[in-house]
Amino acid sequence: MKKSALQKARAAYQPKLPIVLTGAVKAVEGNPTESVADQEAIRELFPTTYGLPELKFEKNTVPTAGKPINVGVILSGGQAPGGHNVICGLFDGIKKIHKESRLFGFVMGPGGLVDHKYMELTSSIIDEYRNTGGFDIIGSGRTKLETKEQFDKGLEILKELNISALVIIGGDDSNTNAAVLAEYYKGIGAPVQVIGCPKTIDGDLKNDLIETSFGFDTATKVYSEVIGNIQRDCNSAKKYWHFIKLMGRSASHIALECALQTQPNVCIISEEVEDKNMTLQDVVNQIADIVARRAAQGNNFGTVLIPEGLIEFIPAMKKLIAELNDLLAAKADEFANIAEKDQRQYIIDNLSKENAEVYESLPHGVARQLSLDRDPHGNVQVSLIETEKLLSEMVHKRLEQMRKEGAYNGKFSALHHFFGYEGRCADPSNFDADYCYALGFNAACLINAGVTGYMSSVRNLTKPSVQWVPGGIPITMMMNMERRHGSMKPVIQKALVRLDGAPFQKFASQRDDWAVNTSYVYPGPIQYFGPAEVCDQPTMTLRYEHIGK
Repeated sequence: MKKSALQKARAAYQPKLPIVLTGAVKAVEGNPTESVADQEAIRELFPTTYGLPELKFEKNTVPTAGKPINVGVILSGGQAPGGHNVICGLFDGIKKIHKESRLFGFVMGPGGLVDHKYMELTSSIIDEYRNTGGFDIIGSGRTKLETKEQFDKGLEILKELNISALVIIGGDDSNTNAAVLAEYYKGIGAPVQVIGCPKTIDGDLKNDLIETSFGFDTATKVYSEVIGNIQRDCNSAKKYWHFIKLMGRSASHIALECALQTQPNVCIISEEVEDKNMTLQDVVNQIADIVARRAAQGNNFGTVLIPEGLIEFIPAMKKLIAELNDLLAAKADEFANIAEKDQRQYIIDNLSKENAEVYESLPHGVARQLSLDRDPHGNVQVSLIETEKLLSEMVHKRLEQMRKEGAYNGKFSALHHFFGYEGRCADPSNFDADYCYALGFNAACLINAGVTGYMSSVRNLTKPSVQWVPGGIPITMMMNMERRHGSMKPVIQKALVRLDGAPFQKFASQRDDWAVNTSYVYPGPIQYFGPAEVCDQPTMTLRYEHIGK
């Protein structure tokens, strides 16, 4: 494979480990844990892995000789920068335990475990993927592990390969799978540990012990670079309003971080929309008012950042989607047999009066997008809803109304962007390269400690990497019960933007100034190699969250 000059230079980068992990370690138990909500229900579903203690690794002054171990690894869900370094750290970690240890990668996600598709990851393969973006070393998939048949099929190949530990690298749903699998194998006495690693660019897999998910740092820096480029062009041409939708699924962490990095004229935060019980028209009016205020100064240009999950947070839309999810789950076969031209009316006829009225009021394209197939986890595929176009069209209509009222006398021309896949497989930032390598190496330590049902945790992330604190937390600690496919399921609770948190408060204190004034910041490319203040900084979200700690 031909390599670019950047690839060659990046391959030479040596990820930095927490100082604790550079020698022999021992696991120190903390207090027993409980789930974030629905404790009784979660305890009943996870009788053998519920209530486990937090773990922290410390230096071991009396190391013992390790034994060879065979480990399996799965990349699950959407790609995130740094996934390859997790695997590299895991590989180096098990080789440190014993040089005869072996690593097997299951191909194309959890489905590879069920279908017995795998490859051994040797040093020659691993070395080709150090510090690279993407998941192409073994591929990824979204197969959901949830049936006894799947678990047993997976166990067959694990036994055949003498694999005693399985590491699942994924987001909230994937790590829910890991918790379910750990519980099942432990419950039947199968000698297989299951360890999770926190992956998602969305930033919604976090708590006090998982300070951020890997990939968020890189993705937001990539998006911020491109937003900065657009803002520079915007300020040069001075004639376009750019409506930019950003990946992030349900949470607005990406939009908030990019806003802090680039200082756009408008950034919608879905969680605030829900908190204030705003309608879609309220959001439109808010944007239109800012457009009009800038036009009054002769500035007929600007940027608007929109989280991809916005529609789900508008209270009326949220109620509609919840009922629509149940309807499409209960009548999936019947709905599939209805001609496309008749599907809209079928949905209207089968919804409650309130939600039917909301659905009927939507533009045809948006209504259609809401009725498309759900993802494997039962979620609306929000990336398919062209929220950026919907908002710009509605803003245009509102501005024309304001023009008739004498409240607007400018020019409005909109351009549209969706930044998603561009950031998922970028070369990892220095932060993600280090963090991911540490997560993988730490997972090897959890395996060596003999635990199961844990997620690899590396904390103290605003400090230099040598001061990071490695350990593990029980996955059940992060769980609650949510409605999926029409029934209640145990899932890891999504961490949404906290309106009382320091990052949002910082944004809220400055956005009125950014709205009217052209205060754009141009972050530049993450691939730049230079001083630490440029290349080795964590996200602004993390920095604000850790002020005073």
